[in-house]
Amino acid sequence: MTAPGRQERREVPIGRRVAQLRVRRGMSQQVFADRIGKSKSWVDKVERGVRNLDRLSVIHAISGVLGVAPDLLVGRRTRQATVTEVAAAVERVREALVRYDTPAGCVADMDRQIAYAYTAYRHAQHPQVLRTLPDLLTAARHAPAVDVLVGAYRLTAHLLVKLGEPDLAWLAADRAMTAAHGDPRRTATAVLPLAQALRAQRRGRLALAVSSTALRNLDPVLPSDAPPEHAVLAGTLMVEAALAAASHGDASTAGSLADQATRRAQRCQDSDGFGPTAVDLARALTATILGDHALAVANHLTATRTDGWHRLPAEHRAAHLIDMSRAYLATGDHHAAGRALVTADQIAPAETRIRPAARAALAAVLRAGPTPADLTRLATTIGLTLVST
Repeated sequence: MTAPGRQERREVPIGRRVAQLRVRRGMSQQVFADRIGKSKSWVDKVERGVRNLDRLSVIHAISGVLGVAPDLLVGRRTRQATVTEVAAAVERVREALVRYDTPAGCVADMDRQIAYAYTAYRHAQHPQVLRTLPDLLTAARHAPAVDVLVGAYRLTAHLLVKLGEPDLAWLAADRAMTAAHGDPRRTATAVLPLAQALRAQRRGRLALAVSSTALRNLDPVLPSDAPPEHAVLAGTLMVEAALAAASHGDASTAGSLADQATRRAQRCQDSDGFGPTAVDLARALTATILGDHALAVANHLTATRTDGWHRLPAEHRAAHLIDMSRAYLATGDHHAAGRALVTADQIAPAETRIRPAARAALAAVLRAGPTPADLTRLATTIGLTLVST
Protein backbone atom coordinates (compact mmCIF):
# COMPACT_ATOMS: atom_id res chain seq x y z
CA MET A 1 0.00 0.00 0.00
CA THR A 2 1.34 3.41 -0.92
CA ALA A 3 1.86 5.86 1.90
CA PRO A 4 -0.38 8.96 1.62
CA GLY A 5 2.61 11.30 1.62
CA ARG A 6 4.22 9.49 -1.27
CA GLN A 7 0.99 9.40 -3.24
CA GLU A 8 0.52 13.14 -2.73
CA ARG A 9 4.05 13.85 -3.98
CA ARG A 10 3.45 11.85 -7.13
CA GLU A 11 0.25 13.78 -7.83
CA VAL A 12 1.90 17.21 -7.72
CA PRO A 13 1.47 18.66 -11.26
CA ILE A 14 4.67 19.08 -13.20
CA GLY A 15 4.17 22.84 -13.44
CA ARG A 16 3.94 23.20 -9.68
CA ARG A 17 6.98 20.97 -9.30
CA VAL A 18 8.91 23.27 -11.66
CA ALA A 19 7.86 26.27 -9.56
CA GLN A 20 8.92 24.57 -6.32
CA LEU A 21 12.33 23.60 -7.68
CA ARG A 22 12.84 27.04 -9.21
CA VAL A 23 12.12 28.78 -5.91
CA ARG A 24 14.37 26.32 -4.10
CA ARG A 25 17.19 27.31 -6.46
CA GLY A 26 16.56 30.99 -5.68
CA MET A 27 15.64 31.89 -9.27
CA SER A 28 12.97 34.37 -10.30
CA GLN A 29 10.69 33.49 -13.20
CA GLN A 30 12.59 35.92 -15.42
CA VAL A 31 16.01 34.46 -14.56
CA PHE A 32 14.70 30.94 -15.06
CA ALA A 33 13.10 31.90 -18.38
CA ASP A 34 16.35 33.42 -19.61
CA ARG A 35 18.31 30.27 -18.76
CA ILE A 36 15.98 27.94 -20.65
CA GLY A 37 15.49 30.32 -23.57
CA LYS A 38 11.79 30.98 -22.98
CA SER A 39 9.70 34.01 -22.04
CA LYS A 40 8.58 34.83 -18.51
CA SER A 41 4.98 34.51 -19.69
CA TRP A 42 5.69 30.97 -20.94
CA VAL A 43 7.18 30.00 -17.57
CA ASP A 44 4.21 31.48 -15.70
CA LYS A 45 1.74 29.52 -17.82
CA VAL A 46 3.65 26.27 -17.28
CA GLU A 47 3.80 26.76 -13.52
CA ARG A 48 0.07 27.57 -13.34
CA GLY A 49 -0.79 24.51 -15.44
CA VAL A 50 -2.21 26.59 -18.30
CA ARG A 51 0.43 25.27 -20.70
CA ASN A 52 1.42 21.61 -20.94
CA LEU A 53 5.03 20.55 -20.54
CA ASP A 54 5.26 17.46 -22.71
CA ARG A 55 8.23 17.94 -25.07
CA LEU A 56 11.19 15.78 -24.05
CA SER A 57 13.79 18.29 -25.23
CA VAL A 58 12.21 21.05 -23.13
CA ILE A 59 11.96 18.79 -20.08
CA HIS A 60 15.66 17.98 -20.44
CA ALA A 61 16.53 21.67 -20.72
CA ILE A 62 14.47 22.57 -17.65
CA SER A 63 15.83 19.68 -15.58
CA GLY A 64 19.36 20.74 -16.48
CA VAL A 65 18.78 24.31 -15.26
CA LEU A 66 17.02 23.11 -12.10
CA GLY A 67 19.74 20.57 -11.40
CA VAL A 68 17.57 17.45 -11.19
CA ALA A 69 17.15 14.29 -13.22
CA PRO A 70 14.34 14.47 -15.83
CA ASP A 71 12.53 11.57 -14.15
CA LEU A 72 12.40 13.51 -10.89
CA LEU A 73 11.01 16.54 -12.69
CA VAL A 74 8.14 14.59 -14.22
CA GLY A 75 7.49 12.80 -10.96
CA ARG A 76 8.65 9.27 -11.65
CA ARG A 77 11.71 7.14 -11.19
CA THR A 78 12.55 4.64 -13.90
CA ARG A 79 14.01 1.31 -12.93
CA GLN A 80 17.78 1.42 -13.01
CA ALA A 81 19.61 -1.17 -15.05
CA THR A 82 21.37 -3.89 -13.08
CA VAL A 83 25.09 -4.54 -13.28
CA THR A 84 24.37 -7.71 -15.28
CA GLU A 85 22.20 -5.81 -17.75
CA VAL A 86 24.87 -3.15 -18.17
CA ALA A 87 27.52 -5.81 -18.80
CA ALA A 88 25.31 -7.38 -21.47
CA ALA A 89 24.74 -3.99 -23.09
CA VAL A 90 28.49 -3.29 -23.11
CA GLU A 91 29.03 -6.62 -24.85
CA ARG A 92 26.57 -5.59 -27.57
CA VAL A 93 28.53 -2.36 -28.01
CA ARG A 94 31.73 -4.41 -28.29
CA GLU A 95 30.15 -6.52 -31.02
CA ALA A 96 29.02 -3.38 -32.87
CA LEU A 97 32.55 -1.97 -32.78
CA VAL A 98 34.00 -5.04 -34.49
CA ARG A 99 31.18 -5.51 -37.00
CA TYR A 100 31.99 -4.30 -40.51
CA ASP A 101 29.87 -6.49 -42.75
CA THR A 102 26.46 -5.12 -41.81
CA PRO A 103 24.31 -3.76 -44.64
CA ALA A 104 23.50 -0.07 -44.73
CA GLY A 105 20.58 0.75 -42.49
CA CYS A 106 18.46 3.83 -42.21
CA VAL A 107 20.72 6.85 -41.89
CA ALA A 108 18.07 9.54 -42.14
CA ASP A 109 18.37 12.42 -39.68
CA MET A 110 21.54 11.06 -38.09
CA ASP A 111 22.52 14.51 -36.84
CA ARG A 112 19.36 14.61 -34.74
CA GLN A 113 19.92 11.07 -33.45
CA ILE A 114 23.48 11.91 -32.36
CA ALA A 115 22.32 15.14 -30.74
CA TYR A 116 19.59 13.30 -28.85
CA ALA A 117 22.06 10.66 -27.64
CA TYR A 118 24.42 13.36 -26.38
CA THR A 119 21.54 15.08 -24.58
CA ALA A 120 20.69 11.79 -22.88
CA TYR A 121 24.35 11.36 -21.92
CA ARG A 122 24.56 14.86 -20.41
CA HIS A 123 21.54 13.99 -18.31
CA ALA A 124 23.22 10.74 -17.26
CA GLN A 125 20.66 8.51 -18.96
CA HIS A 126 23.44 5.98 -19.44
CA PRO A 127 21.38 2.78 -19.78
CA GLN A 128 19.28 4.48 -22.46
CA VAL A 129 22.41 5.58 -24.34
CA LEU A 130 23.88 2.10 -24.05
CA ARG A 131 20.79 0.59 -25.65
CA THR A 132 20.99 2.93 -28.63
CA LEU A 133 24.75 2.76 -29.26
CA PRO A 134 24.94 -0.50 -31.29
CA ASP A 135 22.40 0.68 -33.86
CA LEU A 136 23.85 4.19 -33.78
CA LEU A 137 27.35 2.92 -34.52
CA THR A 138 26.11 0.75 -37.36
CA ALA A 139 24.12 3.55 -38.95
CA ALA A 140 26.88 6.13 -38.45
CA ARG A 141 29.33 4.06 -40.52
CA HIS A 142 27.03 4.58 -43.51
CA ALA A 143 26.26 8.25 -42.87
CA PRO A 144 27.71 10.71 -45.40
CA ALA A 145 28.65 13.29 -42.71
CA VAL A 146 32.03 12.70 -41.07
CA ASP A 147 30.91 14.55 -37.93
CA VAL A 148 28.25 11.89 -37.37
CA LEU A 149 30.79 9.07 -37.34
CA VAL A 150 33.21 10.99 -35.12
CA GLY A 151 30.36 11.84 -32.76
CA ALA A 152 29.14 8.25 -32.49
CA TYR A 153 32.60 6.86 -31.71
CA ARG A 154 33.34 9.74 -29.33
CA LEU A 155 30.12 9.22 -27.36
CA THR A 156 30.81 5.49 -27.17
CA ALA A 157 34.29 6.11 -25.78
CA HIS A 158 33.08 8.62 -23.18
CA LEU A 159 30.49 6.19 -21.83
CA LEU A 160 32.81 3.17 -21.86
CA VAL A 161 35.36 5.06 -19.73
CA LYS A 162 32.62 5.67 -17.17
CA LEU A 163 31.68 2.00 -17.18
CA GLY A 164 35.22 0.86 -16.39
CA GLU A 165 36.09 -0.33 -19.91
CA PRO A 166 39.15 1.81 -20.78
CA ASP A 167 40.58 -0.63 -23.35
CA LEU A 168 37.34 -0.72 -25.31
CA ALA A 169 36.98 3.04 -24.88
CA TRP A 170 40.46 3.49 -26.33
CA LEU A 171 39.41 1.47 -29.39
CA ALA A 172 36.32 3.64 -29.94
CA ALA A 173 38.29 6.87 -29.43
CA ASP A 174 40.97 5.70 -31.86
CA ARG A 175 38.24 5.04 -34.43
CA ALA A 176 37.02 8.59 -33.88
CA MET A 177 40.55 9.89 -34.42
CA THR A 178 40.82 7.96 -37.68
CA ALA A 179 37.44 9.25 -38.87
CA ALA A 180 38.49 12.83 -38.09
CA HIS A 181 41.06 12.68 -40.93
CA GLY A 182 43.36 15.20 -39.26
CA ASP A 183 40.78 18.00 -39.16
CA PRO A 184 41.81 20.09 -36.08
CA ARG A 185 38.30 20.54 -34.67
CA ARG A 186 37.16 16.96 -35.23
CA THR A 187 40.47 15.63 -33.92
CA ALA A 188 40.14 17.76 -30.79
CA THR A 189 36.71 16.31 -30.03
CA ALA A 190 38.05 12.79 -30.56
CA VAL A 191 41.10 13.39 -28.36
CA LEU A 192 38.96 14.17 -25.30
CA PRO A 193 37.73 10.59 -24.73
CA LEU A 194 41.07 9.21 -25.96
CA ALA A 195 42.90 11.10 -23.22
CA GLN A 196 40.31 9.98 -20.68
CA ALA A 197 40.79 6.36 -21.71
CA LEU A 198 44.56 6.71 -21.44
CA ARG A 199 44.25 8.23 -17.96
CA ALA A 200 42.00 5.35 -16.95
CA GLN A 201 44.74 3.01 -18.17
CA ARG A 202 47.22 4.94 -15.97
CA ARG A 203 49.02 6.32 -19.00
CA GLY A 204 49.02 9.96 -17.99
CA ARG A 205 52.12 10.83 -20.01
CA LEU A 206 50.49 9.65 -23.24
CA ALA A 207 47.24 11.39 -22.34
CA LEU A 208 49.12 14.66 -21.85
CA ALA A 209 50.96 14.21 -25.15
CA VAL A 210 47.85 13.61 -27.27
CA SER A 211 45.80 16.38 -25.64
CA SER A 212 48.66 18.90 -25.86
CA THR A 213 49.24 18.09 -29.53
CA ALA A 214 45.54 18.46 -30.33
CA LEU A 215 45.46 21.77 -28.47
CA ARG A 216 48.45 23.15 -30.42
CA ASN A 217 46.82 22.15 -33.70
CA LEU A 218 43.48 23.62 -32.70
CA ASP A 219 44.46 26.97 -31.21
CA PRO A 220 45.94 28.50 -34.42
CA VAL A 221 42.56 28.09 -36.11
CA LEU A 222 40.70 29.76 -33.23
CA PRO A 223 40.77 33.56 -33.68
CA SER A 224 39.80 35.80 -30.78
CA ASP A 225 36.34 36.29 -32.26
CA ALA A 226 35.73 32.56 -32.76
CA PRO A 227 32.24 31.23 -31.91
CA PRO A 228 31.70 30.26 -28.25
CA GLU A 229 31.57 26.56 -29.06
CA HIS A 230 35.15 26.76 -30.33
CA ALA A 231 36.29 28.38 -27.09
CA VAL A 232 34.47 25.63 -25.18
CA LEU A 233 36.33 22.95 -27.13
CA ALA A 234 39.75 24.55 -26.61
CA GLY A 235 39.07 25.14 -22.93
CA THR A 236 37.86 21.59 -22.41
CA LEU A 237 41.05 20.33 -24.04
CA MET A 238 43.09 22.46 -21.63
CA VAL A 239 41.23 20.95 -18.68
CA GLU A 240 41.80 17.43 -19.97
CA ALA A 241 45.49 18.18 -20.51
CA ALA A 242 45.72 19.53 -16.95
CA LEU A 243 44.18 16.34 -15.57
CA ALA A 244 46.56 14.27 -17.69
CA ALA A 245 49.53 16.24 -16.37
CA ALA A 246 48.35 15.70 -12.80
CA SER A 247 47.95 11.96 -13.37
CA HIS A 248 51.52 11.99 -14.68
CA GLY A 249 52.66 13.73 -11.49
CA ASP A 250 53.46 17.02 -13.23
CA ALA A 251 51.89 19.57 -10.87
CA SER A 252 53.54 22.57 -12.52
CA THR A 253 52.17 21.80 -15.99
CA ALA A 254 48.77 20.95 -14.52
CA GLY A 255 48.62 24.33 -12.79
CA SER A 256 49.72 26.23 -15.89
CA LEU A 257 47.11 24.53 -18.05
CA ALA A 258 44.40 25.17 -15.46
CA ASP A 259 45.35 28.86 -15.47
CA GLN A 260 45.04 28.95 -19.26
CA ALA A 261 41.65 27.25 -19.01
CA THR A 262 40.51 29.84 -16.46
CA ARG A 263 41.31 32.65 -18.86
CA ARG A 264 39.50 30.88 -21.68
CA ALA A 265 36.49 30.18 -19.43
CA GLN A 266 35.64 33.85 -19.04
CA ARG A 267 33.98 33.72 -22.48
CA CYS A 268 31.94 30.60 -21.75
CA GLN A 269 28.86 29.55 -19.81
CA ASP A 270 28.97 26.50 -17.55
CA SER A 271 25.75 25.23 -19.11
CA ASP A 272 27.88 24.14 -22.08
CA GLY A 273 29.95 21.93 -19.79
CA PHE A 274 32.86 24.38 -19.70
CA GLY A 275 33.11 27.69 -17.89
CA PRO A 276 34.57 29.21 -14.72
CA THR A 277 32.89 26.73 -12.40
CA ALA A 278 33.88 23.76 -14.55
CA VAL A 279 37.51 24.84 -14.39
CA ASP A 280 37.31 25.22 -10.60
CA LEU A 281 35.91 21.69 -10.35
CA ALA A 282 38.78 20.48 -12.52
CA ARG A 283 41.23 22.15 -10.12
CA ALA A 284 39.63 20.19 -7.29
CA LEU A 285 40.02 16.94 -9.20
CA THR A 286 43.60 17.84 -10.13
CA ALA A 287 44.39 18.36 -6.45
CA THR A 288 42.82 14.99 -5.65
CA ILE A 289 44.94 13.25 -8.27
CA LEU A 290 48.07 14.94 -6.92
CA GLY A 291 47.21 13.89 -3.35
CA ASP A 292 46.40 17.34 -1.93
CA HIS A 293 42.98 16.31 -0.64
CA ALA A 294 42.47 19.29 1.68
CA LEU A 295 42.93 21.66 -1.26
CA ALA A 296 40.63 19.51 -3.36
CA VAL A 297 37.84 19.77 -0.78
CA ALA A 298 38.35 23.53 -0.42
CA ASN A 299 38.16 24.06 -4.20
CA HIS A 300 35.13 21.78 -4.38
CA LEU A 301 33.22 23.67 -1.68
CA THR A 302 33.95 27.02 -3.31
CA ALA A 303 32.89 25.89 -6.79
CA THR A 304 29.67 24.15 -5.73
CA ARG A 305 28.39 27.29 -4.01
CA THR A 306 28.27 29.23 -7.28
CA ASP A 307 25.35 29.65 -9.68
CA GLY A 308 27.48 27.99 -12.33
CA TRP A 309 27.33 24.70 -10.44
CA HIS A 310 23.61 24.33 -11.12
CA ARG A 311 24.07 25.16 -14.80
CA LEU A 312 26.43 22.27 -15.40
CA PRO A 313 24.99 19.07 -16.92
CA ALA A 314 23.70 16.51 -14.43
CA GLU A 315 26.29 13.98 -15.59
CA HIS A 316 29.12 16.46 -14.89
CA ARG A 317 27.92 17.35 -11.40
CA ALA A 318 27.24 13.79 -10.29
CA ALA A 319 30.56 12.54 -11.67
CA HIS A 320 32.38 15.32 -9.82
CA LEU A 321 30.68 14.43 -6.53
CA ILE A 322 31.75 10.82 -6.94
CA ASP A 323 35.34 11.99 -7.50
CA MET A 324 35.16 14.22 -4.42
CA SER A 325 33.94 11.37 -2.25
CA ARG A 326 37.46 9.95 -2.62
CA ALA A 327 38.96 13.24 -1.42
CA TYR A 328 36.68 13.28 1.60
CA LEU A 329 37.60 9.68 2.40
CA ALA A 330 41.29 10.56 2.17
CA THR A 331 40.79 13.34 4.74
CA GLY A 332 38.98 10.93 7.06
CA ASP A 333 35.54 12.50 6.62
CA HIS A 334 33.49 9.51 5.59
CA HIS A 335 30.24 11.26 6.51
CA ALA A 336 30.93 14.00 3.92
CA ALA A 337 31.93 11.31 1.42
CA GLY A 338 28.60 9.61 1.98
CA ARG A 339 26.68 12.86 1.57
CA ALA A 340 28.46 13.49 -1.72
CA LEU A 341 27.39 10.08 -3.02
CA VAL A 342 23.79 10.50 -1.89
CA THR A 343 23.63 13.91 -3.55
CA ALA A 344 25.14 12.47 -6.72
CA ASP A 345 22.42 9.81 -6.74
CA GLN A 346 19.73 12.47 -6.38
CA ILE A 347 21.15 14.40 -9.33
CA ALA A 348 21.86 11.47 -11.66
CA PRO A 349 21.05 7.96 -10.35
CA ALA A 350 22.81 6.13 -13.17
CA GLU A 351 26.13 7.73 -12.24
CA THR A 352 26.08 6.11 -8.80
CA ARG A 353 24.21 2.92 -9.57
CA ILE A 354 26.05 1.49 -12.56
CA ARG A 355 29.52 3.07 -12.47
CA PRO A 356 32.24 0.88 -10.92
CA ALA A 357 33.99 3.98 -9.49
CA ALA A 358 30.84 4.99 -7.61
CA ARG A 359 30.31 1.48 -6.26
CA ALA A 360 33.91 1.35 -5.07
CA ALA A 361 33.56 4.72 -3.34
CA LEU A 362 30.32 3.65 -1.69
CA ALA A 363 31.89 0.40 -0.50
CA ALA A 364 34.75 2.39 1.02
CA VAL A 365 32.31 4.65 2.86
CA LEU A 366 30.43 1.63 4.21
CA ARG A 367 33.67 0.16 5.52
CA ALA A 368 34.65 3.44 7.20
CA GLY A 369 32.00 3.30 9.89
CA PRO A 370 28.33 3.82 10.78
CA THR A 371 26.27 5.21 7.92
CA PRO A 372 23.03 7.22 7.86
CA ALA A 373 19.79 5.68 6.66
CA ASP A 374 19.79 7.31 3.22
CA LEU A 375 23.26 5.95 2.47
CA THR A 376 22.25 2.50 3.65
CA ARG A 377 19.22 2.62 1.37
CA LEU A 378 21.42 3.58 -1.55
CA ALA A 379 23.78 0.70 -0.81
CA THR A 380 20.85 -1.71 -0.66
CA THR A 381 19.46 -0.38 -3.95
CA ILE A 382 22.81 -0.85 -5.65
CA GLY A 383 23.25 -4.30 -4.15
CA LEU A 384 26.08 -3.59 -1.70
CA THR A 385 25.91 -4.87 1.86
CA LEU A 386 27.49 -3.63 5.03
CA VAL A 387 30.65 -5.55 5.81
CA SER A 388 31.89 -5.65 9.37
CA THR A 389 35.60 -5.17 9.88
